[in-house]
Amino acid sequence: MKKTWWKEAVIYQVYPRSFRDSDGDGIGDLKGIEEKLDYLKELGADVIWLGPVYKSPNDDYGYDVSDYYQIMDEFGSMDDWVSLCDGIHRRGMKIMMDIIFNHTSDEHAWFRASKAPGDNPYRDYYYWREGRSGGEPNNWESFFGGSAWKYDEEARAYYLHLFSTKQPDLNWSNEGLRQEMYNMMRFWLDKGVDAFRLDAVNLLVKPPELQDAELLVPGHPYAPCGHLIVNGEGIHDIFQEMNSEVFSRYPMFTVAEMAGVSAEEGLLYTDSFRKELDSIICFEHMDVDNGPSGRWESVPFSLPAFRQILSHWQHMLQGKGWTGLYLNNHDQPRVVSRWGNDSRYRVESAKMFATCIQMLQGSPYIYQGEEIGMTNIRFDDIHDYRDVETLNFYKIEYEIKGRSHEEVMRDIHLRSRDNARTPMQWDDSTYAGFGDAKPWINVNPNYKEVNVKNALADPDSVLHYYRELIRLRKQHEVIVYGDFNLLLEEHSDIFAYQRTLHKEMLIVITNFSEQEQAVSLDAPASEPILLLSNYPSTDDPLESLCLRPFEARVYLVQK
Repeated sequence: MKKTWWKEAVIYQVYPRSFRDSDGDGIGDLKGIEEKLDYLKELGADVIWLGPVYKSPNDDYGYDVSDYYQIMDEFGSMDDWVSLCDGIHRRGMKIMMDIIFNHTSDEHAWFRASKAPGDNPYRDYYYWREGRSGGEPNNWESFFGGSAWKYDEEARAYYLHLFSTKQPDLNWSNEGLRQEMYNMMRFWLDKGVDAFRLDAVNLLVKPPELQDAELLVPGHPYAPCGHLIVNGEGIHDIFQEMNSEVFSRYPMFTVAEMAGVSAEEGLLYTDSFRKELDSIICFEHMDVDNGPSGRWESVPFSLPAFRQILSHWQHMLQGKGWTGLYLNNHDQPRVVSRWGNDSRYRVESAKMFATCIQMLQGSPYIYQGEEIGMTNIRFDDIHDYRDVETLNFYKIEYEIKGRSHEEVMRDIHLRSRDNARTPMQWDDSTYAGFGDAKPWINVNPNYKEVNVKNALADPDSVLHYYRELIRLRKQHEVIVYGDFNLLLEEHSDIFAYQRTLHKEMLIVITNFSEQEQAVSLDAPASEPILLLSNYPSTDDPLESLCLRPFEARVYLVQK
């Protein structure tokens, strides 16, 4: 496998609005991030991924861009961005920017221009269509609920929006649009950006006929359409062109966020010989507790299913492609609350999840607050939530379908994206040290216990454990480049695997349950060294281990 800097990098994701407020307006900003760069450097981060910071009306908090060349007023100025970029580079780290390709804001100049009738070059930048039988052009349902089409009086036509009504989809079959996007990427790369995270980019190609989707619920006016769009015909041509026009001309790294992608498809996107993308963030392992109706319907977590998915991705991409390793981000509930135990075993389960995911092959992503074991939030009042998807879900389920407030809130407590978006918990002062003013979204009440200040003072904290995980990754190449082999394939509660590179072997054993688990592994030829454990170590041999609740162990064997 070819060695590169980005395969060896640990990536830390910052959600700017919730990271640190430097100017007392209740909203995180670029200067606030810069204030905390030494903390990120000491953690061991190599790349800082900034959530979108472009000018935006914030219908979807930055993922609705009104100007790709300007900084959002609430976050600061372009001078502030340059200062932050310089600060990151001075500390030997790199900066990754979030790029939103599938859609813009409806306040973007292109969209406003596209409404004009007649010979208008911008009209084809979006999907404008006439209605059908007095209604929408087709029966597609938005990912955020309701119709995926909205009628515009000025344009006298419907426009497509797979997400919010304020996020009209871009038409990537238009060459002028593609060149505009390539120019925009070059602008940021020339300013010092080292990497791009590409948002929802396997949705760029829509079927030309925009045919109806099959109705899953009889009588329901709209149908999920994702299966008609994801990985559409011609998508690889777009990325090969993008690579030729932009990526191949800079010493950069790309990672693509792609829902609905199998490991086989992931390899097509990331195989270096195809010259498309460097890496992929997939969703398959994060969907194991989704019910038939999607992410708002929860079913019990299944370790065998989770293990099988991750193992398949490891084998499929091994030596050819590359994947992102994550269990938390701005779109996911906190994993320690979702699949772990955020009360009695909060620390143990947070450490176990980190061990399991970071010892796989791929790029580890750490989402802000994950490294101190932050948990889900449980607001009782829907008005305390800010996420447009969450608010749309409540409106549809409570106001239209007539479910009880308590039932809908149970779903929201489990799955809302706002679980990951409460302010970063720096200390036990008012507003958790996020800033001097009431934040844009309320702080999690457990901030007096769960915060960076306490974690730094406690040698057994989740934070110090993350630092050790990162240190080991930088010390042992087997963690980065070693081959993967699954162990104990039939165990219902244990995820165990080994990594092998040259004369080194790593053995990783993690207990996903709240019960003790007996484990027996074949003894290696030479004595294993316990590299890491989230409990006080014992001398149990590999042939007769007894793992405690949410215990994780990592052994090194010299062959």
